[in-house]
Amino acid sequence: MSAIKEEHMKVLIVDDEEMIRAVLREYVEFEGGEADEAQDGMEAVKKCRENDYDVILMDVMMPKLDGFSAVKEIRKFKDTPVIMLSARGEEYDKLFGFEIGSDDYVTKPFSPKEVMARIHAVMKRGKPARAENSQVYDFEGLHVDIAGRSVTVNGEKAELTPKEYELLFYFVQNNGVALTRERLLNKVWGYDFYGDDRTVDTHVKMLRGNLKEYRKYIVTLRGLGYKFEA
Repeated sequence: MSAIKEEHMKVLIVDDEEMIRAVLREYVEFEGGEADEAQDGMEAVKKCRENDYDVILMDVMMPKLDGFSAVKEIRKFKDTPVIMLSARGEEYDKLFGFEIGSDDYVTKPFSPKEVMARIHAVMKRGKPARAENSQVYDFEGLHVDIAGRSVTVNGEKAELTPKEYELLFYFVQNNGVALTRERLLNKVWGYDFYGDDRTVDTHVKMLRGNLKEYRKYIVTLRGLGYKFEA
């Protein structure tokens, strides 16, 4: 193991398998972080009500309350980044995880080093926006307030997932620039090696749906990626 100790992190590890929790705890603590554990979704929701975490590692298949249901409940009162852990790697499951507000999805069996890389990535993305990002944009009926983390479509608040917000903000700040899928993975997700082009495509599809008629601003560049053109 090689430690990355540039930031303190408090991680909630939710999994019904004690061995998985123990391994992930070891890696988190080795990198100078603090780990808390829950063995099912019910316990995870309770701990999130009582504590603040930087990242939640959430298993999908668990007794009492599954991971998807736990995330939906946690999203009612916390916006903590969530990385789903699951032996089910079907695209449908990943899409559902993103739709309910998870930030990333790791398929079992996984490398603990990969999980740690993703933890650092979501923590990096969760840092406060820099001053130059404190901007408001209006494109016809699409209003984007980056500092206020607010998006409205024809005067109605758009209910976006955390990743959809980040993706739209990056598109808007790069209006007119051709963006490859690799660049989007690197800048929005925070890593490129562990990324997947389908992750980008899935989120673009979801974002377009929420932008309604203003989906027209996100242009597909065949064989390359996308461009926000407004």
